[in-house]
Amino acid sequence: METSYRLEQAISKLYRAFHNNTLNPECCLQCAVGNILDNKDAWKHLSDQHGSLQLNYVGLVNQNFGRTFNGYSPIELLKIEAIFLKGCGYSIPLNHLGTIPKNPKDKDILFNGLCDTVAFLCALDGVDNVMDYSKLFEFEKDRARYQLDEIWA
Repeated sequence: METSYRLEQAISKLYRAFHNNTLNPECCLQCAVGNILDNKDAWKHLSDQHGSLQLNYVGLVNQNFGRTFNGYSPIELLKIEAIFLKGCGYSIPLNHLGTIPKNPKDKDILFNGLCDTVAFLCALDGVDNVMDYSKLFEFEKDRARYQLDEIWA
């Protein structure tokens, strides 16, 4: 499967963050977008609230000028973060009255958020979800429909 450079980089960064325990949904440096953007927090100035899908003035200017950050537009970054937060069990935008998971750094919670995030990243680039293993279990007449080498080719 052919993937874009931005997708490969984003998934690699999220993979490393997950396994190095440096993925934190509540920190703009270590959340999904923070990791995709090399642990920089300039992206937080694109909206007024963490998890918001609404670009503020700075975000709109950057969006309208076609600015990208590691290949992603401002609105794509906000969507990525919102999907990650929702997948982790947060209500968005983040605020003290909203729903938050009991242990936001729990690996199962982070994995759920990453699954949703990777699915969205793949959809943005028009490729099959790299985390979808459902073909492994498809069958026809009690036999595997696909061989492993067909799936991972």
